[in-house]
Amino acid sequence: MVLKTFGWSFAVTALGLVAAFLFGGWTAFGIVAILSILEISLSFDNAVVNAGILKKMNAFWQKIFLTVGILIAVFGMRLVFPVVIVAISAQLGPIEAVDLALSDKDRYQELVTDAHPAIAAFGGMFLLMIFLDFIFEDREIKWLAWLERPLAKLGKVDMLSVCIALIILLISAMTFATHAHQHGGTHVDKAETVLLAGIAGLITYMIVGGLSGYFEDKLEEEEEQEHEEEEKAAREGKPKSAIALAGKAAFFMFLYLEVLDASFSFDGVIGAFAITNDIVLMALGLGIGAMYVRSLTVYLVRQGTLDDYVYLEHGAHYAIGALAMILLVTIQYEINEIVTGLIGVVLIGVSFWSSVRRNKRIAEAEGQAGEKTEVSSGV
Repeated sequence: MVLKTFGWSFAVTALGLVAAFLFGGWTAFGIVAILSILEISLSFDNAVVNAGILKKMNAFWQKIFLTVGILIAVFGMRLVFPVVIVAISAQLGPIEAVDLALSDKDRYQELVTDAHPAIAAFGGMFLLMIFLDFIFEDREIKWLAWLERPLAKLGKVDMLSVCIALIILLISAMTFATHAHQHGGTHVDKAETVLLAGIAGLITYMIVGGLSGYFEDKLEEEEEQEHEEEEKAAREGKPKSAIALAGKAAFFMFLYLEVLDASFSFDGVIGAFAITNDIVLMALGLGIGAMYVRSLTVYLVRQGTLDDYVYLEHGAHYAIGALAMILLVTIQYEINEIVTGLIGVVLIGVSFWSSVRRNKRIAEAEGQAGEKTEVSSGV
């Protein structure tokens, strides 16, 4: 099972490390290994959240997520995205941007750093909305009940998550962005950039998340109708429309997954510049990491881990909330990637431990109930 799920990841790791060694010797080999570990540690929460969405998809779309999805994740986000940032921020053509990335690495890194406030605002707002929508939803299973119960009641207020996200964006733009960069004594005001990028992140979330939610609801309605029709008579159902709808629903959920993955990868791409400004090594290292995140997502779905350890999803969403706030803080202040990665790992670790304890309590309660039944029947 492990080899089947992680086989491609192991193969890509071997190829990536060999390519790195051939490209720049042992130094490049070490950098790529560090980058891949960085990406995995930063994206563990990504895998858990992805698994929650992916388990609703059929085997075909899970395969699409692993094949087409990985091409988008590795080539799109880890290779093309940093070049696009530079092309837009420096107003260069794509070929000039690629040439700059390969020939003048220091200037390239400088341009990406200049674009950081916009990237952080976009990614931060997208992830913040995921977190807020999660904690304001009244769900059956609660992890931190003392916090989640009152928040679920507050969540009944319409558009509350959007209002809070916009207030946080406004505070970020006013406090962080106005002092974002000092270049040789020159004051650079990034407030407008941060506001525009943040609103773009919010709009992206609402469009993609809204469409995927809409089609998911439609799919559930269709499945219920189909089930009722099958019960009435085992005659002709509505396979054509159901398949088309399933395809639409799965497509928008896939789209949502890709935008989600893109937002998660912002911190990895930006963090990678702290280790290297070589775009080739960056793409190799982050690409290997992205493969493991994909495989881990599928593994969690196939093993039913989220059903067995019910608080994992909660831990991952709290990690998303922390990551969103970290991204917004990094508009002005530098935060070490190790700190960012550790916060996510710790929150997921604690939620896993809480799930194990919950499972033990349930098993003990069932065992005691079984003993009482035996005693009463024996009497």
